[in-house]
Amino acid sequence: MPEIVFDGPADAPITICLAHGAGAPMDSPFMQAFAEMLAAEGFRAARFEFPYMVERRETGIKKPPNRAPILMECWHAVIEELGSPEKLIIGGKSMGGRMASLVADEAGVAGLVCLGYPFHSPGKPPGPNRLEHLETLITPTLICQGTRDALGNFDDVGGYRLSDVIALHWLEDGDHGFKPRKKSGRTEQQNWREAITAITEFASEI
Repeated sequence: MPEIVFDGPADAPITICLAHGAGAPMDSPFMQAFAEMLAAEGFRAARFEFPYMVERRETGIKKPPNRAPILMECWHAVIEELGSPEKLIIGGKSMGGRMASLVADEAGVAGLVCLGYPFHSPGKPPGPNRLEHLETLITPTLICQGTRDALGNFDDVGGYRLSDVIALHWLEDGDHGFKPRKKSGRTEQQNWREAITAITEFASEI
């Protein structure tokens, strides 16, 4: 059972559990910022690490992510540990959000939030395990996506068939971590804050 780290009030009406992406741990600047901002909005923010990242932290040796069944099994264990799935929103950064999307319906959680969903590898079309399940998803879902995300930009995603329960919130000029270019006139923090506002509004409606 992975260790779960919490921010925000323990008696919050909604818990939002976020998993990290493929390359960075749960205390990366992105993950830390989102947990702290969600806690400031009154949510109980939860984070954990997949087995390969726990091992990386212990040994200092970088290894690729575990295979999908192990990552999904880890998500199920975390959801069971948190309890009250009807008051739980799951999701995460990139791969963490994608794995959450694969277990959300079965787990019966209240909602799903994906922060930079990896619709495809850079320069490649989506594989079936990236997109097909999103066509039939029944869990209310919010995907916050940078308009120039190399893993699914505004033009790419506009051509995909997605379930009616999925809402897309586009972050202007954001890359996969929502960082805009200087010439856009926006900042990374502005896009992060806009994503938090979108999540807060989404959570209030489910």
